[in-house]
Amino acid sequence: MSRIGNLPIPVADGVSFDISNKNHATVKGPKGQLELDVDPDLSVEMQDGEIVVSRPTEQKRHKALHGLTRSLLANMVQGVSEGYTKELDVIGVGYRAEATKVQGLDVLELALGFSHPIYFVPPDGIDIEATTVRGQNPRIKITGIDKQLVGQVAAKIRALRPPEPYKGKGVRYTDEYVRRKAGKTAAR
Repeated sequence: MSRIGNLPIPVADGVSFDISNKNHATVKGPKGQLELDVDPDLSVEMQDGEIVVSRPTEQKRHKALHGLTRSLLANMVQGVSEGYTKELDVIGVGYRAEATKVQGLDVLELALGFSHPIYFVPPDGIDIEATTVRGQNPRIKITGIDKQLVGQVAAKIRALRPPEPYKGKGVRYTDEYVRRKAGKTAAR
């Protein structure tokens, strides 16, 4: 029995939910609109201001899709009402992050110790802010309504220079802990 799939999804004020005959779900809210194609075996209904997902049988496939679909719809409802945010820290001497405009596009310009700057163009629906406070490491804030897209963009930026274990330099999530290693001199 899917425990997650059985939970109803409360719909916040200002959020509208619509499902078509072909199981195409649309969620609209103050921050935007998201759409999802639900598996045709599952049924999605609106009951008493809550979204309820149900499955036809106890097959393993239906159980897996039940919980997945419910989670995806819950993420959509939260995304259009509140949105999602990921924060990254850029740690290292001379490492910089700056949100600029290049040829009319919003671009994140990164200096990560390479011989050239890196320009990252965020996809549609993603906003990137870079703040630098004197005496602190630059911080990149990624916001959007699609949870998967926000996480994917954060992972791509982190992959440009992942944190290394000896000095801790690189791009890391704000709440990430990087386990440090001793250098060669500790072996004596």
